[in-house]
Amino acid sequence: MKWRSLEETTTGSETRSLAEVFVERKELIAKYVPADIQAIHARVITELGQSGIAGRSLQPGSQALGFELSDHKGDLVRSGDLLREGPLVVCFFRGRWCPFCVGQLEAMNVIYSQIRDFGASFAAISPQTQHHSYLMADQHHFRFPLLFDTENKVAREFGLVYGVPEYQQEIYQRVFINLPFVNGDSSWELPIPATYVIDRDSSILYAKVNPDYTERPEPSEIIQFLSQLPA
Repeated sequence: MKWRSLEETTTGSETRSLAEVFVERKELIAKYVPADIQAIHARVITELGQSGIAGRSLQPGSQALGFELSDHKGDLVRSGDLLREGPLVVCFFRGRWCPFCVGQLEAMNVIYSQIRDFGASFAAISPQTQHHSYLMADQHHFRFPLLFDTENKVAREFGLVYGVPEYQQEIYQRVFINLPFVNGDSSWELPIPATYVIDRDSSILYAKVNPDYTERPEPSEIIQFLSQLPA
């Protein structure tokens, strides 16, 4: 199915909210994806919520460990270097195969200049390989680095990693989402989506962590939060 980008949905100077974009994607899924497959994905979301994984993830007031990851161009990106410039906004996402991840990053791309205007940096982290990150950045014209988190090592430090249950693995394989190939390891592990704002001293100022991958914070919420930080 065809997912319209934010640029395609812009009318004049107005851009739809991320929530509106997601409503459209959910409607298309409801229309074209068989009900039994939808039920399996819903089951995973429910079980993740019941597991308490979001509550065990790093929250405001926690200290984020530093990281060094390669971006989609093969350049090494150090969180310490970014934090010397100012706050760091980080989105953990599942991969280029997830329409909700794509929608969120397209929305963040729209506000990227505003993030930079506040003296902050932005990076997106996923377990997908550098090659898949490059393809994603090229296709969607992202202006920020897509970082390759080998075996979800950084996501694990944030408490975000879960194993895809076998009954869902079967569904993914049926629709050609081959995570061992996309991620370059055989673990079938993914991060739950999470958005963080990290201060210069590595303390976490803002955290939105949700095991429901169809829900993400509005980019305007991130901009409002950055606007309230001391210069």
